Amino acid sequence: MSLLAGGIVVAFLVLLAVQRDSDHPQTDGVEAKSKSESKSTAPLTRLTTPPAYNTAHGWEITSASPAYALAGSGTATRLAHLESAGQNRFRLRTLDPATGARGWEGAATRALFAPGLPPRLLSVTGADSRAYFVTWSYGKLGATAPAPTDTIVSLDVYDAATGARRRVEVPWPAAPVVSAAGSRLLISDGKATGAVVDPATGEVSRVEPGALGRPKNCRACGRLTELRAVTERGVLVGGAAEFWVRGGWFSRTVAPAGTAPASGVLSSVAPGRILARWQGEKGGKDTATHETWAVHDMTTGKVLARTRCRTPALAPVDEPQPTLSPTGRYLIAGRLAFDLATGKGHCFEAADGTGPLTLTAVTDEGTAYGAALARSVTDALAGGGTPVAVDLTAATPEAVALAPNVRLPGGSTAGGMGLFPWTDARDRPHLTAYQHRP
Repeated sequence: MSLLAGGIVVAFLVLLAVQRDSDHPQTDGVEAKSKSESKSTAPLTRLTTPPAYNTAHGWEITSASPAYALAGSGTATRLAHLESAGQNRFRLRTLDPATGARGWEGAATRALFAPGLPPRLLSVTGADSRAYFVTWSYGKLGATAPAPTDTIVSLDVYDAATGARRRVEVPWPAAPVVSAAGSRLLISDGKATGAVVDPATGEVSRVEPGALGRPKNCRACGRLTELRAVTERGVLVGGAAEFWVRGGWFSRTVAPAGTAPASGVLSSVAPGRILARWQGEKGGKDTATHETWAVHDMTTGKVLARTRCRTPALAPVDEPQPTLSPTGRYLIAGRLAFDLATGKGHCFEAADGTGPLTLTAVTDEGTAYGAALARSVTDALAGGGTPVAVDLTAATPEAVALAPNVRLPGGSTAGGMGLFPWTDARDRPHLTAYQHRP
């Protein structure tokens, strides 16, 4: 595989099943709804939202799994969610996020882990430029399954446009981490051992700790080594400090101007993007009190945007998780926001580092929503902190307070729909979508 290049011999995993009955993607169990143009039958709840959303127009999903995923681009974008199909089985359903019209649905499947829990849901755009939804679970094939191949990662890979399904089962000895920030799926142990799954073909390849292509003279690269994503040029790997793509680029060679080249730490990843923090160069202005946050292109390492923030007195337990606007122009992560078209970044906090925002969603028009003094994105979406809106297109973006009872969007779609996940008094999850006004 090109992404495992560099003269390294890769041992391929046994592919237990790439569609049990044939070598071709399944289409059985996928139905085109006879009323595919009908919207969700749930009545549209009128939530208290930011004024920019029109609560009279939208759609709603009720009593489905709170997890959802978006795949595709433009008018071809689809939203997928899981719903119960009875007897501990779940079905993947899709809809047009612009209208709420139902699309294809998958066959009922059962997750391998605890009964009653749905599979995990991801989306990925493959190297073939096609969009895929992926459900996965981890566990035993059966009560009498022999060791050491008695536990597997089971993945159902659906073509987002057609619903065609491919089953891939990968032997895996312990609880996995499964991610889809690159062009292929990455299964890892949270450290340096992994497997790469091509969503287009189901092909599986092994990544071993001794074949990561650590850059020369990088001592930190051998400590706390972790596989993070798969790029078109190779596997993205991070260490205690510094990061690299095997057979591709090294963080020292793409360090932002004014930073120490060996100080880069890979914080988190989003589709095609890397969020990293950097220390200032020795003797530089504010080096002792500030750090640089930069968004890098995952394939080339190129810096796309950057900003400076005051270094917190105590490092947060969790790194900020990035979210892209539907077209990919804007990226938000905790208190950070970036315009990848202009290269500008912003750090929303007071000059002394206090009172940071937690951003939850950003639209293609450059409006970000979040809450001041919220502990996390989950807390902000549950009503924690003070809700705010930020216009990232302004020369100097500033947070504008919203009404205290405003519910924040947790996502945004290419059609301008804001996605509002919430739970009612009977503990039933809902996903309500409203149109963002021009």
